[in-house]
Amino acid sequence: MAPILARRIKSAETASVALTGMERWKLEDAKARLSEVVRHAGTAGPQLVTIRGREAAVILAPEEYKRLLPKKKGGQSLAGFLKGLDLGGLDLKREVDRGRDVEL
Repeated sequence: MAPILARRIKSAETASVALTGMERWKLEDAKARLSEVVRHAGTAGPQLVTIRGREAAVILAPEEYKRLLPKKKGGQSLAGFLKGLDLGGLDLKREVDRGRDVEL
């Protein structure tokens, strides 16, 4: 087997390792039985949809999707944070910089 082809096969195998536990649906079947796919996503876990044998989409239950979203920090805005630092007492004046003397 050619080295390039072997690398492609190996990378395809490792890319789908995380998705192996899901039920797989061909796109045509998923379209025809969408309500069943959605029901399975809610009860049996994520459902993998393939197009021509390649992974194309994953159907998730809303709870699982929300769990995967980034958590809201609940913090304040940058402006509010900087105002809260009370930087009014700092001396932020700069000396005048006229550059350096260069002999030409």
